[in-house]
Amino acid sequence: MDKIDRVKKKIEEIIKKSSVPEDPIHSKNTLQWLLKLKPDADEALRIAALGHDIERAIEERKVKREDYESYDEFKSSHALNSANILKEIMDAYNIQKELTDDVFFLVSHHEIGGTKRADLLKNADTLSFFQVNLPHYFNRNGEEETERRFLWGYNKLPKSLKKIVNEFHYQNKELDSRVRVWIKKADGAC
Repeated sequence: MDKIDRVKKKIEEIIKKSSVPEDPIHSKNTLQWLLKLKPDADEALRIAALGHDIERAIEERKVKREDYESYDEFKSSHALNSANILKEIMDAYNIQKELTDDVFFLVSHHEIGGTKRADLLKNADTLSFFQVNLPHYFNRNGEEETERRFLWGYNKLPKSLKKIVNEFHYQNKELDSRVRVWIKKADGAC
């Protein structure tokens, strides 16, 4: 096993301990979406996809929504915190600085994008959120908060990827029905 594989294994071990039960699935699903969007994604993107939410799995370092005035500030802090944790892991395995810095940049921008590669990660993460996390989020947070979070994420996606979200269906019929309404609302049909 080379150093990069050890880093990925360490990321998986940490994320398995997350108090958010869907985090391990979301981590791997984000990587799957990344590879669907860009089959030849480089190593930095692959590591970033696996570890972009790692801070949520470390309770004593996890950022908390209630500590921030706005949701955007919270998500920005979450992204930076995850980037710092991944940098520490990669430094501990003596990963080359260029790769570590690249992963740091990608993860610190995974909520907002801003470059072609950061946008790829943001889009893979967002699609995975809708596919994996949304039903759990709905169960934990209720309709009003889930609508706000849905619209926040949906509006980050380019039109071509919004079509994919339109194809998702949820076992929870109430959630599935609400998602159809929220999509129409976001697309200006309501």
